[in-house]
Amino acid sequence: MPNSDTQRLQHRPVIGVIACGRTVEGEPAQAVKHRYLEAVERFAEAVPLIVPSNQAMANAAEIVGRLDALVLTGSNSNIAPRHYGSSSQGQAPIDDGRDDFSQALIQAAITAAKPVFGICRGLQEINVALGGTLRDLRETGLAAKHHAPAEAALDEMFGYSHPIKISANGMLHRFVEATTLVVNSVHFQAIDRLAEGLVVNATGPDGVIEAVAATHTPAPVFAVQWHPEWLPENRPHDLAFWHYLGEAARMRYLPAPGAELTQ
Repeated sequence: MPNSDTQRLQHRPVIGVIACGRTVEGEPAQAVKHRYLEAVERFAEAVPLIVPSNQAMANAAEIVGRLDALVLTGSNSNIAPRHYGSSSQGQAPIDDGRDDFSQALIQAAITAAKPVFGICRGLQEINVALGGTLRDLRETGLAAKHHAPAEAALDEMFGYSHPIKISANGMLHRFVEATTLVVNSVHFQAIDRLAEGLVVNATGPDGVIEAVAATHTPAPVFAVQWHPEWLPENRPHDLAFWHYLGEAARMRYLPAPGAELTQ
């Protein structure tokens, strides 16, 4: 019978990847871009499982209980300001289903001691779920430094980049072993007031927060404002993000009944 260390190396954890609400052929649908799923499988060495966001918030705990970690992806939608106590209407597109269900998933995952990782919108969702607020860079004149022009092609949009400064002694510094990086930038919303329990791991132009980590959760909660899933093969810092996710998920691995019989 393999020992626990051998099993940890052999098994692949299941990582939930939140979906977004979309319209497909005139009907409401759920969607996740392939690049997120492929990054989980290839670089985190895990099994991606799409988690629909069009469901009752009460289902979140049941779902999290069957996962080893959770990934909150980026999206073209903006988080509705009502979620962080603002009376602003916000700017379209808005995804109410994801707004609501992501908050429930984050709280359920933290309660269940499961790792939570955020990318772009996911970073913002984590900050809001823990009591922080957001701002829209289009309303402050900073959008041009953080998002390519609207007419940019996809490659140009994700090639748009800027440098970031990495905080000493933070989780990001620990796994990238650098004090500065150049990262892609495809976002309009950004953290305004940082949630209690989060610490800044990196900042970009004009002090925009680019990475955060939780300080008092039973499992890692970590998020970046950029897109490490976009063609990460030649960027060691983006590969490191996925390796960290895979390691965190394996530490929380719960084998399904009978799974040990297949080892």
